[in-house]
Amino acid sequence: MWSSKVADLNNRVALVTGGNSGIGLAIARRLARDGADVVINGIVTNEEGGAVALEIASAHGVSARYIRADLRNPAEIESMIRDVEREYGAIDILVNNAGMQHVSSIEAFPVDKWNDMLAVNLSASFHTIRLSLPAMRAKGWGRIVNMASISGLRGRAGKVAYNATKHGLIGLTKAVALETATTDITCNAICPGWALTALVQKQVDALAERESLDNEAATRQLLGARQPSGRFVTVDQLASLASYLCSDDAQEVRGAAWTMDGATTAA
Repeated sequence: MWSSKVADLNNRVALVTGGNSGIGLAIARRLARDGADVVINGIVTNEEGGAVALEIASAHGVSARYIRADLRNPAEIESMIRDVEREYGAIDILVNNAGMQHVSSIEAFPVDKWNDMLAVNLSASFHTIRLSLPAMRAKGWGRIVNMASISGLRGRAGKVAYNATKHGLIGLTKAVALETATTDITCNAICPGWALTALVQKQVDALAERESLDNEAATRQLLGARQPSGRFVTVDQLASLASYLCSDDAQEVRGAAWTMDGATTAA
């Protein structure tokens, strides 16, 4: 259930990377609900991604399209940005949501996974921001929202690449916020704790079945001490926060690493 409208984004154009599923899809739907035309990026087929874009357009009466681009490839990123600018003009709202995860000790961490995670989780945001900013500056308005993580604020064994890239993304956010501080362009990061995506719900369901638990008990057991509230962050809550950061009310929220984590980082 969507909350009430936070931002008036009529006549704005939003690009959401990793926007065909999970948190990215929730954000794309929310921005469209707030009036923005939406471009979603992903690596699924054009048919699959196009169907998601059509659903967004039909539900919210905005323009929506899908662009398939591999964010490990800077040339594909540039092609995507130029494509959006040709069709819509400036990208008003840039949501860098796409990300990868791999868990392993550093000694066993595959080098190719490290390189891919650096490219998708960090370098892709560098490229989308540097390529989108000139048109934002020319238009005199912009919102950049980077999906970081509480893993960008603290360390955890087995997550060397994820920790490194999310820490880096927060640093990138702060630097861009300072470079745009005198303009009407803002740059902020969202740092979720454990969010309830379809993939995580499968883990809950599997635990519930394995140990004969109901959904609530399985959730509490899975979260354990990792999220003190005992509840998952929802994708709709994260989408509402992204919407707020795109609103005029958030004009002076700049360089924030905004946690939504059930008090995980409060300890």
